[in-house]
Amino acid sequence: MTTPIQSRLGPLPYLIFSSRWLQLPLYLGLIVAQAIYVVQFVRELWHLVTTTLFNGGIDVTVADSAETTIMLTVLGLIDVVMISNLLVMVIVGGYETFVSRLKLEGHPDQPEWLSHVNATVLKVKLAMAIIGISSIHLLATFIKAGSLSSQTIMWQILLHLTFVVSALSLAYIDRIMQPGAKAESH
Repeated sequence: MTTPIQSRLGPLPYLIFSSRWLQLPLYLGLIVAQAIYVVQFVRELWHLVTTTLFNGGIDVTVADSAETTIMLTVLGLIDVVMISNLLVMVIVGGYETFVSRLKLEGHPDQPEWLSHVNATVLKVKLAMAIIGISSIHLLATFIKAGSLSSQTIMWQILLHLTFVVSALSLAYIDRIMQPGAKAESH
C-alpha cells in the first residue's frame, strides 16, 4: 500500500527523503548525553556546597587559594551549563531543520531563535556557543597560569582565536550568501 507522498515522489525519492529519520537515534543519544551533564553539574555543585559550607572550607593545594578553587569550580559549572545549552541548540535546531517540524508555533516556551532556524543559522549559533565555552576554558587557564607552561597557554589562546575567526567567517559567509544582503548593507 502506497501513501500519497510515495505515489507522488516514487519509491527511491521517498526512501531517500525518509532516511532523515535515521538521525532520530542520534538526537535521542544527545538527550542522554545532556542528562549525563545534568548529573555532572549536580555532583560538582554538591561537592562545592558540602566542602565550603559543611566541611569547614575547601581542600586546597599549596598553589591555590580557597577563592581560586571556588572560582575554578564555578567556572566548571558554567562550562557544563554552556555545553548543555549547546546540546539543546543541536538537538532542537537539528531535529527541526533536518528531521521534522516540532509544531511549537504559538507555544509560550518556544525558543525565539527556533522560528528562523536553518542549517546556516544553526552553524553560526553553534560557533558562538563554542566561543563561549572556549572563553570559559581560557579564563580558567589564566587563573591557573602560574601552574601551566607558556606553551600550553599559547596553544589555548591560538585555539580560541581560531574559533573566533571561524565564527566570524561563518557569519560573514552567511551574510554574503543571503539574497539582498549587499543592498541592505549600503
